[in-house]
Amino acid sequence: MAVNVEKLKNMAPPKGMEFHISKVGHVVLQVADLERSTEFYTKVLGFKVSDVYPEDMMAGGMVFLRCDTDHHCLALVGAGDGENAFEVPTLVEVFRARDRLRAANAKIDFAGRRRAGCQIAVEFRDPDNHSLEIYWGVDQVGSDGRVRPSNEWHGVKSLEEAIANPVPGQDTHIPK
Repeated sequence: MAVNVEKLKNMAPPKGMEFHISKVGHVVLQVADLERSTEFYTKVLGFKVSDVYPEDMMAGGMVFLRCDTDHHCLALVGAGDGENAFEVPTLVEVFRARDRLRAANAKIDFAGRRRAGCQIAVEFRDPDNHSLEIYWGVDQVGSDGRVRPSNEWHGVKSLEEAIANPVPGQDTHIPK
């Protein structure tokens, strides 16, 4: 199929979009050797490890890496799909994104709060079955380098439950 350059150049979001993606968030890469890749990203590129999931939490294990105050901007997984994410500036926009995805009949894999990073998110598939996430409220890591302890992660499986049961310090109040 030929690429229609003009058509692609003229594509734009609809007027009055209900939510706004403010940045590309974390990128998740599937790697062949988790230890080797973590060594590369820390020792060669200067990333810092925030958290690690053992194999009983994530097949193949998972390492969360940061280069700024976001809990993670890059994650490495030893098995499974890579997932890429987009941050929105407000919690209400996660709900708006979920509603828009539902209206578009996109496959939603998860909505709620996972664990490390404690962001509230909706995870979904694009038309090519790529796993994507729209999130808000990822934990920030201070200059002391301490991250939220795992006993405070409180994963939940709905956006409504994430709001009703916030993690310590996370303001899930939605203005009326």
